[in-house]
Amino acid sequence: MPPQLIKIESTPDLVDQVYRSLLDAISEGAMAPGERIMQEDIAEQLAVSRQPVLQALRLLKKDGFVLDAPGRGVLVAPLDVDRLAQIYQVRSALDGLAARLAARNRYKMDPRLISQGRAATRSHKIKAMMAADAQFHAAIYAASGNPLIAQSAQLHWQHIRRAMGAVLQVSTMRESIWDEHEAIAQAISAGDEDRAETLIRQHGEDANRNLASLLSSALNQKKTGDKA
Repeated sequence: MPPQLIKIESTPDLVDQVYRSLLDAISEGAMAPGERIMQEDIAEQLAVSRQPVLQALRLLKKDGFVLDAPGRGVLVAPLDVDRLAQIYQVRSALDGLAARLAARNRYKMDPRLISQGRAATRSHKIKAMMAADAQFHAAIYAASGNPLIAQSAQLHWQHIRRAMGAVLQVSTMRESIWDEHEAIAQAISAGDEDRAETLIRQHGEDANRNLASLLSSALNQKKTGDKA
C-alpha cells in the first residue's frame, strides 16, 4: 500500500516563480523598504492563486526580506547596514580566496563577460547589471577549482544582490565597477595572486562603503523630512 502523503496545493515551480518575482522587485527597488505587501494584490498582479503567494512570502520572511506588518500583510524589510557589512566581510574573504586560486591557475576570463557587463551598464537596467556582476564573480569561483567557494557564497548572494540593487539605483560610478572587474581579470590572467586577491577584496570593501554611505544618507533625509 503506498504511503499516505499530504496533497500539495501548488507546484514548487510556481512558488519559486512567485518568490523570484517578488525578490526581483525588492532587489530592483520596485518594492521599497517599508512598503506593505498584500497577498491578495500580489496574487491578482501575477494572475495566480493566493496559495503560492502565501508560500513565497513565508520563504521571503524566513530569508529576511520581508517582515510582519502591523495589522494585515507583510512589509519589505529595511536594509540592515550592520548585517550587510558582516555579509560583505564573508564575501570578500571568499572572493579573495577564489581570485588567488584562479590566478594560480592563470585563468583566462572570457572577454565577453566584461563587454556584456559594460553593455548592461549602458542599458541602465538594474536587473541586467546585477546579472552581469553575478556572472563575472561566478566565473572566478568556477576558475578557483574549489566548488565549496561558490556554495558558500550562494548562501548570502540574494542579500548581496539586494544591496547591489540599492547602490546601482543611485550610483554614478557604474562604469568604474567594470574597470575594477577588468583589472581583476587581468591580474588573474597574469597569474599575479597577490594583486588579484588585493583588487577583489578592495572591490568588495568599496561596495560595502558605498552601501553604508547610501543608507546613512537616506536615513538622514528621512529624519530631516520627519522634522519638517
